[in-house]
Amino acid sequence: MKSTIRDVAKYANVSISTVSRVMNAPDTVIKEKRVKVLEAIEVLQYQPNGFARGLIYKKSDTLGVMIPDIENPYYAGLIRGMQDAAVMLNHSLMICNTDRDKKRTIAYVQTFFEKQVDGIIFASDSLHEEYYEEMQRYRLPFVLASTNAPEYDIPSVDIDDEQGAYEAVKHLIESGHRRIGMISFPLGHTISGKPRYAGYKKALLEFGIVPNTDEIEFAEHRFEHAYEASERLFARCSELTAIFAASDEFAMGVISYLRDHGKSVPDQMSVIGFDNIRMAQMFIPKLTTIDQPTYDIGYRSVEKLHELITNGEVAVLREKLPHQLVIRESTRMT
Repeated sequence: MKSTIRDVAKYANVSISTVSRVMNAPDTVIKEKRVKVLEAIEVLQYQPNGFARGLIYKKSDTLGVMIPDIENPYYAGLIRGMQDAAVMLNHSLMICNTDRDKKRTIAYVQTFFEKQVDGIIFASDSLHEEYYEEMQRYRLPFVLASTNAPEYDIPSVDIDDEQGAYEAVKHLIESGHRRIGMISFPLGHTISGKPRYAGYKKALLEFGIVPNTDEIEFAEHRFEHAYEASERLFARCSELTAIFAASDEFAMGVISYLRDHGKSVPDQMSVIGFDNIRMAQMFIPKLTTIDQPTYDIGYRSVEKLHELITNGEVAVLREKLPHQLVIRESTRMT
């Protein structure tokens, strides 16, 4: 049977509170008693109950993380950054996949509260009013990663999506393209849909190109959705010479569709993505894309949540990390 703190106290002939002080503040216990307790812990192979300790000290050193789609390769870098920061700051992570489902998301907030997490990172999804109210109700500190909510004073770490999209389309225009289509996220319920769409239009207008809604098609979040959207787009816009895809996974879907229909990238069509996921440089052709510092966003979000938990506030409320254009093989000059 697993030893308890009561067993340790009995073996060492001290009180339970003395055992607790030896584990959490050893300098407050005289050497003689400290030695007895440490000997008892070793003999009995006692392992402290972290959850029970969290109840006592109102601190679990655990952070809850909510992401919308764990199968999306974008989140690999984000979570890796979170994990490395958590290790450095002596936290552990509890990761939940929401599938962008409101009921499930709210249920996870309740679960995090019951599990005594110290705070929550809400990643890459729209912060609906119901989510905000639920976290406020439980008084859980939380930070937004790869998303933002300008209507609330919530700490966030992300990039300038509109500027990134602008630079992607500008690269296509400066490469000689004038007929540029877009595979976009839906504008209504995705955090990056509107700003990346706005960046696309901004670049076209700046270079005297009138945006044409026929040259824009919408997809949900995955490769197969972009593949299907490409079929709809090229059925009505056969004269396009370039595509701006709102994500690398979308760009891969576009290129796969084109390849299946006898079109060569970049010889007959230039395609640029967004995110610079790890597979972007493995794909054939290697993707030209906008690099998001996903690892850094994840790392900074944990640091910011730690700062909020420790100090009750953060020095920088809304933090924008730099992005950059990465030119590879999927685009070319015309």
